[in-house]
Amino acid sequence: MGDNVARFQKEFAAYFGMKHAVMTNSGSSANLIAVASLFFKKDRPLQRGDEVIVPAISWSTTYHPLQQYGLKLRFVDVNLETLNIDETKLEEALTPRTRMIIAVSILGNPAPLDVIRDFADRHDLYFMEDNCESMDAEIEGRKTGTFGDLNTFSFFFSHHISTMEGGMVLTDDTELAHLCLALRAHGWTRDLPVGSPLFERRSNDHFEAYRFILPGYNVRPLEISGAIGREQLKKLPAMTEARRRNWAVFHGLFAGDERFIIQRENGKTSCFCFTIVLNPKRNPNRERIFEALRDADIGFRIITGGCFLAHDAIKYFDYTTVGTMENAFTAHELGFFVGNHPYDLTPQIGRLRDVLDRACR
Repeated sequence: MGDNVARFQKEFAAYFGMKHAVMTNSGSSANLIAVASLFFKKDRPLQRGDEVIVPAISWSTTYHPLQQYGLKLRFVDVNLETLNIDETKLEEALTPRTRMIIAVSILGNPAPLDVIRDFADRHDLYFMEDNCESMDAEIEGRKTGTFGDLNTFSFFFSHHISTMEGGMVLTDDTELAHLCLALRAHGWTRDLPVGSPLFERRSNDHFEAYRFILPGYNVRPLEISGAIGREQLKKLPAMTEARRRNWAVFHGLFAGDERFIIQRENGKTSCFCFTIVLNPKRNPNRERIFEALRDADIGFRIITGGCFLAHDAIKYFDYTTVGTMENAFTAHELGFFVGNHPYDLTPQIGRLRDVLDRACR
């Protein structure tokens, strides 16, 4: 790391109106150090066995750090129209052991972050926002990735901006920011500014440069990633607008067709893809539809990571569910997405519509 990483951190924080940004080598690593930081807070740290409320659909590394730090997951189903956590079930999910809630805005569509922020404040919960899939989305003019005590982003090559691999943690909490800085780089003090609340600097510089205060990692980004990120950030507003224009075309062609359930926009999307769930009430032939997409050479894949409860890794987790995960399993079994890009895709979206229309007759 060097000057470009430092500048990218400052510019990224400024873009989102936050005080602190800590860049990592991936969004997954950002999730890891963000979760870890809450275990090393001076006041009210998380403890193993504490419960965390999570949505049933997200990428795997939303969940893995929670398991690795001994937290118990409390899964809540998603709203089938938005694919985000069903906020009407939050009170039911709450138990005396609940200490934290994680919100994930799926594929550019903001989760009900304002509702979740209020819920977390009323119940004295830590709120972490995994915004790796929804950079530059908004709710009433406020950017996603700014509602949580900790907020994470990804710069993977298929996401809104790319440093090939890279991630970021945003926070307004100085202690959490400094914890993330130490955890990012071996758990040492070298990257912490003078006056950090985490430790008192001693006089012997020979040993101080190699002073380890936390059980950390090495998830530092490369300097070239910071340089690329600075240029990508300049392009973000225009790329977001291009994606939103494509979203309007997609929505115009698919909205109202009862064969397909598409995302109902909450706030302003920053979609880098278009999601489609085949309506289970129409008894769709999933394999015939998928074969038609393959024959047309239209790339598609599972929505995010699908329902995490459907994956083999769940056997390693301590978890409970709030009722059935009917919507999450429906999206897992009958859902898919195709890519969006920051240029005009009107012909491609029209062709997608034609292929699906024929396959679903």
